[in-house]
Amino acid sequence: MPDLFAGPGGIDVAARQLGIHLTGIERDANAVATRRSALLDTVRGDVRDFRPVDFDEDVLAGGPPCQTFSIGGNGNGRAVLDILLAAVKTAGARGFVTTPAGLDDRTSLVLEPLRWILEAGNSRYPYRAIVLEQVPAVLPIWQAYAEVLEARGYSVACGVLCAEEYGVPQTRKRAALVARLDGPVALPAPTHRPYLRNTPQSAGNPWLLPWVSMADALPHRGPFTVISNYGTGGDPKARGRRSSNEPAFTVTGKISRFRLIDPDGNELRRFTHAEAGQLQGFPADYPWSGRDISQQIGNAAPVQLATALLRAVTA
Repeated sequence: MPDLFAGPGGIDVAARQLGIHLTGIERDANAVATRRSALLDTVRGDVRDFRPVDFDEDVLAGGPPCQTFSIGGNGNGRAVLDILLAAVKTAGARGFVTTPAGLDDRTSLVLEPLRWILEAGNSRYPYRAIVLEQVPAVLPIWQAYAEVLEARGYSVACGVLCAEEYGVPQTRKRAALVARLDGPVALPAPTHRPYLRNTPQSAGNPWLLPWVSMADALPHRGPFTVISNYGTGGDPKARGRRSSNEPAFTVTGKISRFRLIDPDGNELRRFTHAEAGQLQGFPADYPWSGRDISQQIGNAAPVQLATALLRAVTA
């Protein structure tokens, strides 16, 4: 299946673990270097330069760039949400996507999966299944996608999922869409308990597994406290703290700025690239390559969440 905006390989690693063939399309040279080191099938290029006919696949996955929609970004995507929703509705009526004038280049990419879906649907070979994920602010766009897909016979489910409820050792919310043309579909049911501050890992629904802590993911580190670099309003005293017995804060491209201290308050070395990757669900020996590795890791889809989404549409 084609994986649009494939990054360093979060969805791809999940697909490989499930025995699903996937070809990632990625234009960033650094992410491509990591993918090729990991022996992931990769086409380097811009997704806008390709069409569904270029890939003999019946499943589509993708996570468009989030920078203009995320809280930590510039907000351009959130500011033009109504324009994007109207573009999706128009595309559904016409059967093809027209990018509205005036959108910045990165924001307009959120419409690319719909272009691929409609072009495939206009041929004899529509996608059998679809998986999309993005930051929570994109949920209204996925809901608009859902209306278009349902009109074309798909079963669709979308919503905001919490990554720790699928075994990811961090708290991270993602807007997800899953769709199937050949049967009913639903968002994956949580496999782990939700993280609640000051609540023991053992507490909660006994039918679900405990959430995974940083200590579980990085047992070699010993006890530590993470002091985050965001959510502070510029006040260093307001920076959030979590112990190693809790899940990590959302892993972003700024994770290298997180401070770590031991129980006595002494500074510890910061997370290595391998450790930051493990907090996203990647194997400890994942071959991160190229430059801007912290950003690659922050941009990746958490592996365990991607696994749950893929299972929802391929089971």
